[in-house]
Amino acid sequence: MNEIKDKSIQVFLDQLASKSPTPGGGSVSALMGAQAAALVSMVCNLTIGKEKYAAVEDEMIGLLKQSEILREKLMALIAADMDTFNGLMAAYGLPKETDEDKTDRSVAIQQALKKATEVPLECARACAAVIKLTQTAANNGNVAVISDAGAAVMSAYGGLKSSALNVFINTSSLKDGEFVSATLLELDAISKDVDILVEEVYQIVRGKL
Repeated sequence: MNEIKDKSIQVFLDQLASKSPTPGGGSVSALMGAQAAALVSMVCNLTIGKEKYAAVEDEMIGLLKQSEILREKLMALIAADMDTFNGLMAAYGLPKETDEDKTDRSVAIQQALKKATEVPLECARACAAVIKLTQTAANNGNVAVISDAGAAVMSAYGGLKSSALNVFINTSSLKDGEFVSATLLELDAISKDVDILVEEVYQIVRGKL
């Protein structure tokens, strides 16, 4: 199968709407984050080179570099989510005829669940990083496209919150308590004060419209 990122939006949405379990919510979470990063980049590109914004040009150039790195990372996570989910389904499909089969299957499922947890956690990290970038975009970006900074923060927020749901659903089936605790602790740290920041950025944008 070709990379999902290389397919048209129509093909992606058709597959998303189909009976196929992939792509699913995890891939959409990563896509929301990637879209948010792309919007930050757009605000930067439409600010850089404008005489009116010469005082913030260096900062916006740096912001653009960061947003592009995150966009690339999040695009890769679209396919990574599909791969890990397919791996999890393969583990659930292993034979369970004998006690040995059952043991091997259980181990494989737990290993696959860990991988399926790590991807949305990484997506949450990246989306949180994009949210932070939107603050600079909203404060310093070209006011002609400032609403796009607002769209970026809301898209990244959606990606983060939906990624968190995927972390929760996978950790609920994991038996490794230490891994679960560490994962949820990190997710709490990633999410800390994010609601406040998102609302702050939204209001910055709203105030410039």
